[in-house]
Amino acid sequence: MSGRALPGFPCRTAGALLVAVAFLFSPLAAHAAELPALTGRVVDNAGLIDAATKAALTQKLADFETKGSDQIVVATIPSLGGEEIEPYANRLFRFWKLGQAKENDGVLLLVAKNDRKMRIEVGYGLEGTLTDLHTKLIIENDMVPAFRAGDFSGGISKAVDDMIMVLAGNPEELEARGKRNPANDSPADPILMLFIILWATIFLGGLAMAFLPPIFGTQLSPGVYRWLGMTFRYGRGARTSSRGWTTSGGSGWSTGSSDSGWSSGSSGGSWSSGSSGGFSGGGGSSGGGGSSGSW
Repeated sequence: MSGRALPGFPCRTAGALLVAVAFLFSPLAAHAAELPALTGRVVDNAGLIDAATKAALTQKLADFETKGSDQIVVATIPSLGGEEIEPYANRLFRFWKLGQAKENDGVLLLVAKNDRKMRIEVGYGLEGTLTDLHTKLIIENDMVPAFRAGDFSGGISKAVDDMIMVLAGNPEELEARGKRNPANDSPADPILMLFIILWATIFLGGLAMAFLPPIFGTQLSPGVYRWLGMTFRYGRGARTSSRGWTTSGGSGWSTGSSDSGWSSGSSGGSWSSGSSGGFSGGGGSSGGGGSSGSW
């Protein structure tokens, strides 16, 4: 099975960064929403799917997994408990360990009823096949219209059909449909924009304070400059002045991070999700690939 990434959508690094930022600023783990047990391929805790559709979806997903190894699970929950859907979906994916351990070929379709949000979370191994564009098209063209009409079973069933179609190596119909019915770009998430502005302010402000005073300020003594009514001290043992900002000594600026990645703290493949009913994840993981939406 092969796929091709499509232009115009964020790279994996941006997706992982978004999940990391949302996770760090979400409620503390002690107050995070409780994760449901993995009881089957369709976990309808919000009661959105009728019995006939649930049975058909369960059989369809089992047959698809038997043909290959890709594992798709559908989950509905009453509420996110105040948590953003991106970190919640990633936590749930890792908790259930969807997909095979060496392939990371799992997919989670999550719907939060009271929050009116949905997300398709894609395992590492399928990010190049079930791309962000595909998941966005599925959410916008299959799920959102059906959900707004009150047809949750139909929207979820159609989304599953389209995911299977793409994962089976036939994304052309979905892409063509997306071109015929372009989805309106939703407005930027204000919380995400706030994080970006805050980060940019800290980063650019730090760079400005590190380099501009020596260039535009007045030198009072070696390593001490006056600029914009503030005193800046550079060099070893520098201290903050009574009215101003100062560098911490040294010539560089750093965020203080030790690496470029993040971890949910989950252990390796020996950890069990504690699921029942003879069905469980295969030990796979996800790093934030996929798309979210609301209705």
